[in-house]
Amino acid sequence: MSVFFAHLRTGAAAVVAASALAGAAQAQTVATPDVVAAAVASSGGIDFANAKPMPMPTVSKEFAASAAGFAAAAAVGAPGFERGGGGNGALAPVRLAPALNLTSKAAANAGVSPQEFGTNNHPYTTARVNAVGNVTANYYPFRAAGKLFFKIGTSSYVCSAALIKPGLLATAAHCVSNFGKSQFYTGFTYVPAYSNGAAPYGSYTGRQARVLTSYFKGTDSCATKGVVCQNDVAVIALNPTSNVYPGTRTGWFGYGWNGYGFTNSGIALITQLGYPVALDSGALMERTDSQGVTTSSASNNTVIGSLQTGGSSGGPWVVNLGVAPVLNGTSFGSEGNNNVIVGSTSWGYTSTLPKEQGASAYTTTNIVALVNAQCAATPQVC
Repeated sequence: MSVFFAHLRTGAAAVVAASALAGAAQAQTVATPDVVAAAVASSGGIDFANAKPMPMPTVSKEFAASAAGFAAAAAVGAPGFERGGGGNGALAPVRLAPALNLTSKAAANAGVSPQEFGTNNHPYTTARVNAVGNVTANYYPFRAAGKLFFKIGTSSYVCSAALIKPGLLATAAHCVSNFGKSQFYTGFTYVPAYSNGAAPYGSYTGRQARVLTSYFKGTDSCATKGVVCQNDVAVIALNPTSNVYPGTRTGWFGYGWNGYGFTNSGIALITQLGYPVALDSGALMERTDSQGVTTSSASNNTVIGSLQTGGSSGGPWVVNLGVAPVLNGTSFGSEGNNNVIVGSTSWGYTSTLPKEQGASAYTTTNIVALVNAQCAATPQVC
């Protein structure tokens, strides 16, 4: 499940937003400098138990035979980042759907698993976030990621997403808007740390979704039109539940741009989080660790090895995941800030054999522009 962003250019940055306003009978348009906000009527209830994975945009063309074969991406500006926060950890449990019977292979075979790789020879490790006997997803930073439910017409779909402010999500544009169709989806509901039908920190409805105009209108620069694009990035402002935004409880990730966390060769160690429906039926959060490589031949997207599939769209790609240690006699390396998102799962291959996925790189002209526009419109979520 994934959504794409439109291309946002330096200067007159064009951003499109859709507000999910309950009871709004007709779309309205509100214009501010370089921003257009469209009010969208909310659609009925979400079917949490039977929501389908948002079809992940797929390509049949393989962009490289191996990770070492990628062409380096052009520089887009000085790297930067904004720090996240840990939250207070207060639970607000809600049962959204019946729990599935998931037999734990990990419990029977506890230990270290070897890395896998597909036909593109890109090594990765994909496994449940939860450790044996422990709901790891309920701890920061994992609990700042979650499952995103929404409606397309009368059908319920799922993607993945993550908090980057107390009440602001980062996800894929294709989980929010139909590329080139000037259409937003509706009924957004975010469940942080979703766990087999349970919402340990409650659920939160969407207030406003925002993408770039180029994605919305279909003029974004794409290696494969509507699939492998420069700006498959979106943000969603949330409503509080009982006057509390989710990040107050769960914390939120930082976010980085212009290659933050990548070497000069365009390489970074990426941790991908998401809810792919082909793994544990999408009931549990999954984690993938792989070398990310940025390539100009794929619209400057970053590509990782991964076992994840549809439903993982919009999930965070994180550098330096985890709690930083206290150092003695050594120092951190370059760009060592922890829990910084640098992309959101965007696409995979039509064939499952390459075992790779891609993400639009976060830049000043997509994620920074979108966050700035949304925080100006709804400062309370930031």
